[in-house]
Amino acid sequence: MKPKIIIDDNIPYIQGRLEPVANVEYVDQFGFTPANVRNADAMVIRTRTRCDSSLLAESGVKIIATATIGVDQIDIPWCQNAGIKVVNSPGCNAPAVAQYVWSALLRKGFDPKKHTLGVVGCGNIGSIVADWGHILGARILVSDPPKQEAGIPVTTPSKPGPDRGIDYAPLETLLKECDAVTLHTPLTRDGNHPTYHLISDKEIAAMKPGAIFINAARGPVLDTQAILQPLRDGKIRAVIDTWEGEPDINRELLDLADIATFHIAGYSRQGKERATRMVLEELEKFFGFEVDKNGLAPAYISPKDLTVESIISSYDPAIDTAALRSDPAAFDTLRRNYNYREEVS
Repeated sequence: MKPKIIIDDNIPYIQGRLEPVANVEYVDQFGFTPANVRNADAMVIRTRTRCDSSLLAESGVKIIATATIGVDQIDIPWCQNAGIKVVNSPGCNAPAVAQYVWSALLRKGFDPKKHTLGVVGCGNIGSIVADWGHILGARILVSDPPKQEAGIPVTTPSKPGPDRGIDYAPLETLLKECDAVTLHTPLTRDGNHPTYHLISDKEIAAMKPGAIFINAARGPVLDTQAILQPLRDGKIRAVIDTWEGEPDINRELLDLADIATFHIAGYSRQGKERATRMVLEELEKFFGFEVDKNGLAPAYISPKDLTVESIISSYDPAIDTAALRSDPAAFDTLRRNYNYREEVS
C-alpha cells in the first residue's frame, strides 16, 4: 500500500516526484488539520506549520520532514514520545544566506580589507559566511560556545581543517571589536546556551559605534525593543531579515533598519532545490522507495573565484526592502510569491 503524504503546496520543485510511489495531498501551510493528518503517514512542511499534540495526537503520522533548516515550529520532545521521526534540511540555503549577508555588508560600506566581522553561531550557515569573509580578506571572530566547549575547532568549507585565520571569541569581546555582527544561531529557550533574546540591551550597548547588526537567523534571537533606541540615535545600523512576531512585524524597526526584508535571506533557486532534494532523500530512506530527483541542485561547493564584485552584482536587497516597506502587511504574500534568485556563481 502506498503511504499517504501531505505536503505544503508552496514547497517548490516537489510536485510530481512523489506521486508514483505515494498518495499525495497538497495543502496550504496553514491547511494541516487534525482531520486531514489523521490518516497520513508523512508530512512535508515549512516554517509556519505548528506540529504538536493539538495537530497530531490522533494522527497516524510517522515522519515529519521540513524543507527548512529550523525546527522550532515542531514540538520535538512530544514527537519523540509519540514515535514520530523529525527530519530537517540543514545547510540547504546556507550559500544564499551568505550571499544575502555579504551583499548587505558590502553595500553598507564594510571593507573586508580593513574591517572585522563577528559571526554568532558557526554551523552550516555561519561557517560559509565566515568562509567568504576569510576569502575576501576580512578578520573573522566567531562566538559559538557549544562548539568551543566541545573542543570543536572553527572549520569552513574552503578549509575543512582548523583555520588559523578565524578565531573563537567571547560574545562580549566580539561585540566590542567587530565592525559588523551577524547572527546565525538556532532559536533555543533552554539548555546551557539559550539564544532567545541573546542580543538585548547589554549586548547592543557593547557594540562599536556605527557597527552593522544583521539578523538572518530567527527573529526572537534579537530583543526588538532593545535595538530601537540605538537605531533612533544612529549608534548602530541594522539589516533585518527575520523578525519577532512574523508576519506581524515591528513597523518602527522596519523604518529604522538600513535593509529590511521578509525572511528571504535563504531564498535562492538552488537553496530551494537542495531543500526539496534533502526532504525526498529522507522520505526515500524512511519508506524504502526511490524518487526522481533529476534537476535538483547538488550539495554546495565553495566558489573558486569569489569577489566583492561577484557578490554585489548577484543580489540587491534594496529591491526587497522597498517591496516590504510599501506593504508590510503582505509579509507572507511576498515570501510566497518570491522570485527565487540565483546564488553567486
